[in-house]
Amino acid sequence: MSQQEFHELMTKVASGLEGRALDAAMAADLNQKFPAEGETFQRLAALCAEGEAEGWLMAREHGGIKYGRAIKPGEAAGSYSVDVVRMKDVAGPHHIHTKGEIGAIMPIEGAPKFDGIAPGWYVYPPGSDHHPTVTEGDAYVLYLLPDGAIEFTGK
Repeated sequence: MSQQEFHELMTKVASGLEGRALDAAMAADLNQKFPAEGETFQRLAALCAEGEAEGWLMAREHGGIKYGRAIKPGEAAGSYSVDVVRMKDVAGPHHIHTKGEIGAIMPIEGAPKFDGIAPGWYVYPPGSDHHPTVTEGDAYVLYLLPDGAIEFTGK
């Protein structure tokens, strides 16, 4: 049941994203429509915890990071894939967002920041790259990738 609700909420979030530029305006719009203290965002965070406990989210683990793809492109989130990771004071593998990335930082414990960003929504444009890093706590990071596109570099 919680997996179905997760898919329904991701459909709601993703419905206004198709065809838009992945930029600061999109991040501002997401933070206004689905604020970190709001019902939808809080329910997504709770569903991440339920999915982790039930095993349908973040079923894999490597280097202290739990991860997994929850929704494939062409399913509940339109052309976006949806992945969720759990990170605690750790840097992840370097990668390039070939088509961009839309994400949500959901605190579990402490006052976590993702790449220095406080809880809420962020957007990275196409071609951006990083070592995803959570500091100051434990967090779920839910992210949408256009067409599921991501390139791990091994750096």
